[in-house]
Amino acid sequence: MQSKRPVVLITGGSRGIGASVAQLAASRGYDVAITYRSEREAAEAVLAVCRASGAQAVACQGDVAVEADVLRMFDEAEAGLGPLSHVVNNAGITGRSGRLEDTPAEVLRSCVDINVTGALFVAREAVRRLSTRRGGQGGSIVNVSSVAAKLGSPGEYVWYAASKGAIDSLTIGLSREVALDGIRVNAVSPGMTRTDIHERSTQDLGRLERLKPFIPMQRIGEPEEIAEAVLFLMSDAASYITGADLPVSGGR
Repeated sequence: MQSKRPVVLITGGSRGIGASVAQLAASRGYDVAITYRSEREAAEAVLAVCRASGAQAVACQGDVAVEADVLRMFDEAEAGLGPLSHVVNNAGITGRSGRLEDTPAEVLRSCVDINVTGALFVAREAVRRLSTRRGGQGGSIVNVSSVAAKLGSPGEYVWYAASKGAIDSLTIGLSREVALDGIRVNAVSPGMTRTDIHERSTQDLGRLERLKPFIPMQRIGEPEEIAEAVLFLMSDAASYITGADLPVSGGR
């Protein structure tokens, strides 16, 4: 049976920030759907934690850069848990770090396909499902951006920073577009956070410690701290907040 709990869909929920959001949401009374592209075992591990908190939880495999996958994942989430009330637009990649002039075209295309086109597909489908104007119950969308959009990430991944700049624009524009449709749209912009994205994107395994002195709080953020910000923006405590971008970056 489908429960009366609110239902959140989190893209890229098998690891990192997405996994932390899923686990925290489950502990706060949400039923949880996560999407993943290839890491089934990691997704199952997240589901186990969510279910241990008393939540119903499902995982939907697919690529957010593929429109048909996005539509199917939304269908599977609602078939398993009932109508969505919240969507966390989190899936994203950086690609191997380096200078823009040395970066292959396939890295640039993949980053834009997932981080920008995929985020647009997800946001569009979220509006179609949530909008009171289209028969939905309303709800909220939280986009996961990055402070890189403001800092530019020179020498590391300028293209990733540019893709997150697109997320900032999406947040502002969409929040105004659907403000009367019962949907709030906000963003969280993490700073340096302790996830495996750093190992995946660079050979510099000491990158976090090397960059720590540039953070005013002099420490690296934890994914659970980003999740707290996401859960706040999803909650009724943020009922008059839309179009906001909340930095969670230790002051950077």
